[in-house]
Amino acid sequence: MAQVRGFRALRYSAAAGSLVRLVAPPYDVISPQEREHYLALDPHNVVHLTLPDSEEQAARDLREWQDERVLEREPEPGVWVLSQAYTGPDHVQRIRNGLVVTLRLEPYENRVVLPHERTHAGPKEGRLRLLRTTRTELEPIFLLHDGDPVEIPKREPDLVAGSDRLWRLADDPGERFADAQLMIADGHHRYETALAFHEEDGTNASAWMMVVLVSTREEGLTIFPTHRLAQSVDGVRGTPIDEPGEELPGVVLYRGGGYELLEGDGLDVEVVDALAPQGVTYTPQRDEAVAAVDRGEAEAAFLLRPTRIDDVFTRAREGQVMPQKTTYFYPKLTSGLLFQPLD
Repeated sequence: MAQVRGFRALRYSAAAGSLVRLVAPPYDVISPQEREHYLALDPHNVVHLTLPDSEEQAARDLREWQDERVLEREPEPGVWVLSQAYTGPDHVQRIRNGLVVTLRLEPYENRVVLPHERTHAGPKEGRLRLLRTTRTELEPIFLLHDGDPVEIPKREPDLVAGSDRLWRLADDPGERFADAQLMIADGHHRYETALAFHEEDGTNASAWMMVVLVSTREEGLTIFPTHRLAQSVDGVRGTPIDEPGEELPGVVLYRGGGYELLEGDGLDVEVVDALAPQGVTYTPQRDEAVAAVDRGEAEAAFLLRPTRIDDVFTRAREGQVMPQKTTYFYPKLTSGLLFQPLD
């Protein structure tokens, strides 16, 4: 069973200034140029913690900000309703709602928390060093459940940062998720890092992780495709077709100014993975994928359709893990709204 509960959040105080200047996207989508922008934006911007010059500096900043009352701890545990208004890559406006709680970590083999993508060791090593020194979950991860969507309170939010709104609740959400299986939508590396840290730390506090739970029935929940750029496709051949419209007929290979329809079994990402292209990079923008090939930056682009949420959940329940960047849940969660100290 999934164990979730409220927590005593650490968060920016009114003395810290406007939240818009303090929050940022998650660490793994920030480019070096964007990192410099956020570091210069405000001396207390969350990127000073999530992408610090050193793990030791992040820990010092975290202590100093609390001493200066830039960050303050909630007096009592609570859960938070999070609402994110956004315009997707398809230019459609939506709102996605979820519940911010702390979740008891479970090894994947217990089948309570399910992964759906493969991970690499490199990103986890840096996150583990940061977790050791700060002893704080600095960013929530994003999980899906099959239960009812969260209800938005009929009052003004307690926190507002751009298009993000948060309401604090004193409710205990435990029973609601007692029988739930949760699937990681975004944050596999951080979840596995938290598991590794708890194994070496051994405390009850480190057994819990800040997460955002979103229902698969949430109207604002969307998955967009992540297209692949390849330096070499090693003789892959498809059926030539005219330039496809907005809805792709299948996996489409673009190269040399022309389009080809590829055949294969499985989801689009699995079809491409089986072809073993070399030198793969990713972009959520179809136009950018095509333009990169036209500029000579890649030999070809694999244009993919969105992976359906039901298909992802089904494979996760079957114990299958899919290629990296199988899903592109948009928008990313905002970092800096809430923190979870591990004490």
